[in-house]
Amino acid sequence: MRAVIAEDSVLLRIGLVKVLEMAGFEVAAETGDAEGLLTAVEEHRPQLALVDVRMPPGFTDEGVRAALLIRRQWPETAVLLLSQYVEERYAADLLSAQAGGIGYLLKQRVADVEEFIDALRRVAGGGTALDPQVVAQLLLRRGGADPLERLTPREREVLALMAEGRSNAGIAGELVVSESAIAKHINSIFSKLDLPHADGAHRRVLAVLRFLDGV
Repeated sequence: MRAVIAEDSVLLRIGLVKVLEMAGFEVAAETGDAEGLLTAVEEHRPQLALVDVRMPPGFTDEGVRAALLIRRQWPETAVLLLSQYVEERYAADLLSAQAGGIGYLLKQRVADVEEFIDALRRVAGGGTALDPQVVAQLLLRRGGADPLERLTPREREVLALMAEGRSNAGIAGELVVSESAIAKHINSIFSKLDLPHADGAHRRVLAVLRFLDGV
């Protein structure tokens, strides 16, 4: 699979190239700004774009705006955003734009190469990967006004882990319960959120979008 990288830090960019190559990606282009990213995506039509949230010239949200444009113009390109800090608003913006092939991770996650590669492959395959710290911030911000108040505490835990992109087996391992118990929780979440019957992967993304709605 082809990938492009947009990261203004040369050292981190070199490291990301190595990690993507380890994961079996062909790095078709690398750049340090949003304009170069859009040019690279248009030219190479990669399966994955790995994008820094803040890039030149303003170092604000250039990467996010470029990512949203990519999802609109080239929806076949998955996008994984990397950020130095927890900025959950950007995660909500990106997830609301397209249900699938999206991720938002803190840069520190790159150090855990095995998990980072798993996130890369999951996003490139049309799934999601949301940083656990972003999920935690979202839960704190929702507080008592949470429209998902019909969910039990355990169902909230399961939904938060779904937002991170975990599989049923991964959630079961984290919560030390059986996969069948997780499947029951997820079906209950779908029911309580009034999600339509569709393929399981799509309903998982819809559940995450409900989780992020209004942030």
